[in-house]
Amino acid sequence: MGVDLGSRRTGVAVSDLTGTLAGGLEVIESMGLKECAEKVLDIAEKYNVSQIVLGYPINLNGTRGASSQITEKFKEMLEISASPRGLEITVTLFDERLSTSLAHVYMNQTGIKSKSRKQKIDMLSAQIILQNYLDSKKGADMPSL
Repeated sequence: MGVDLGSRRTGVAVSDLTGTLAGGLEVIESMGLKECAEKVLDIAEKYNVSQIVLGYPINLNGTRGASSQITEKFKEMLEISASPRGLEITVTLFDERLSTSLAHVYMNQTGIKSKSRKQKIDMLSAQIILQNYLDSKKGADMPSL
């Protein structure tokens, strides 16, 4: 499951059973970190998720800022809250640089208008983060020629 944590909305995506293709699932509207973590875990439980790929906001120059610290705190909340629920979930931070920009490019190319764009951009960003993660793992598993 891919998650793009935002201050107003959090996008959620899931992959197919083979871990090949990511698809957008939903957007969680603005709430506190703790409530958002509980909602993410509700979704993870519903879809029998074993791993959450959490978009990690790293600056283009490679530094980490306030958003990275919030994301690290959110990761910790997910891990702590999963155990009492009996969920065995690994939370992986994954570089999300340019995922939102790429989502905007996709939306421009498909002609999605601004009104529905706001509702979909975070979900699409989560999908891009998850797809990039899945692709990176497939590449790592492939033998070199």
